[in-house]
Amino acid sequence: MHRKIGKVLIFAVAPLLLVASTALGGEGVAVNITNDGTEDILVTVYDMTIGPNAVVLAHARLNGFTTVPISATPDANGLANLSWTAISADANARKCGHANSTGLSDSSSLTVHADSNCSVPS
Repeated sequence: MHRKIGKVLIFAVAPLLLVASTALGGEGVAVNITNDGTEDILVTVYDMTIGPNAVVLAHARLNGFTTVPISATPDANGLANLSWTAISADANARKCGHANSTGLSDSSSLTVHADSNCSVPS
């Protein structure tokens, strides 16, 4: 029974993997996301080449000085264009951060942090 379920899942997922690799040209831009501080933060990274709502890392907790590898979609020049937001994990001392980074080449490192006051939406 479990073997049949496994085969069904493999056949269901395989076409999706083929479509994804074709859409990316089979290659992505490898970028390392690094928390450049000692405090734990929650980070979301967006792939701006695809669009402003294309999340590649969703609300991931990064401990101090932790690095997480991601793969981003290359633009026409083969470079990655990312945007990120971060919020401190400590709810009692809330800090925020955000930035856009364009033209990232393969094996680039992107540092993220939450060291500014969080703005209140109006």
